[in-house]
Order: sequence, then C-alpha cells, then structure tokens
Amino acid sequence: METEFANGKAGFGARKRSGIMSDTGIIIGEDGKGRCHWHANLPDYLRYHDEEWGRPVTDDLRLFEKICLEGFQSGLSWLTILRKRDNFRAAFAGFDFEKVALFEDKDIDRCLADPGIVRHRGKIVSTINNARRAIELRAEFGSLAHYFWSFEPGHNERPKVVDRAAVMANPTTPTSVVISKNLKKRGWTFVGPTTVYAFMQAMGLVNDHIEGCFCRAEVEAMRDALVRP
Repeated sequence: METEFANGKAGFGARKRSGIMSDTGIIIGEDGKGRCHWHANLPDYLRYHDEEWGRPVTDDLRLFEKICLEGFQSGLSWLTILRKRDNFRAAFAGFDFEKVALFEDKDIDRCLADPGIVRHRGKIVSTINNARRAIELRAEFGSLAHYFWSFEPGHNERPKVVDRAAVMANPTTPTSVVISKNLKKRGWTFVGPTTVYAFMQAMGLVNDHIEGCFCRAEVEAMRDALVRP
C-alpha cells in the first residue's frame, strides 16, 4: 500500500488517533463509515483514500504521474509525497511526459533547487528518462493505459478474501514482478516490483480496499463498469 501505515509500522499511531481500529484493520469514522486503517484519520490522507486510491485510472498523464511519484516515494512515505504533489506537478510540467522528455540539465538544476519536492538527483533524472520511455511505450501500444491494463491480474492471482492480513502479506505480486521486469527491459528506472504494485493498487488495476471498507464496493462497481483500454 501507500505508506508505513499500510504495512503496520504506524499501526499503533493509527489506534491512538482513532481509538477504534480493530484487528480487522478497519477504522470507523465520525460519519459511521468503515475505512482501511492506513489513512489513520489524517484529513488529507483520508480524502485521498476516499476519493482516489484504488479507483481505476485510464488517463495516460495520471498513470505517468503516479508511476513517477511512486519512484520518488522509495524510502519515504506516500503521505510525504502526497503533501508535495502539487509542487511536483509544477516542477514537472503537470507530468506531461512529452514536455518532461525535453528537460535539460538546467531543468535538473531547477528541480534540485526546488524545496517543494524531493531533491534527489537520481529520481529527478529517472523521471526525465521515464518520460522518454513513455513516449516510446505509447508509440508501441497506442497508450500507456493500454500497456498497463493489459497486465491486469486475473481472479486466480487475487486473494479469496481481501482483508488486512492478505494485503500486508503481499507487498509484491507475480504481476508486479512481470511489469517491473518488462519496464526495466524497456529502460525505465525506479520501477521495482514493490513500487509497481503500489502503483497498481492506487490506479485500480486491483482493488485492495479491504473487506469492511465502504470504498471496496464502490471501487468494485467502477471496475466492473470500466471499458478497458
């Protein structure tokens, strides 16, 4: 999932903030709705959980943004990245990969001087590289969406019950390993299997809202209605 909240490292903090998280991993909010525990009742994180995470995405720019931001998250929490996301969008031309592909050394220096983002040269250079690779990928497959959704896992790969234990036990999956290897073969960087699986969860290629979370049924309905690219 998205942060240390997801894998349990901050579980006790979540309990303290909510006071009502059970071993199921569900927090009951003030509105009476059950939610995955990892948002920990932090307002911006809760909004991300309710409105974005897991809802299927087929827009190429959003897919590119997310795979890049997951790379920036490496070694950090998603909450850190989420709170800097608008700054990242400003720094990287809204993650329009055609524009980012044209970035030069001066743009790398500009990003390195930007206190609003994660100033990691390797990750900045990776984003520019991946923008160029994204153009190649689109030329081959017609869209990034078509490429990524072609890897959507079948029912045989998914756990029979998507509960907290099942999600915590699977930071990677066979599909995320395959996608990671394929992207790396194509020259992408910062796309390890764990990064890719977090991307899959967030972009709705799988529905990892756990049983008892009100979003699970909503996301499943959206996935059922989705016309795959």
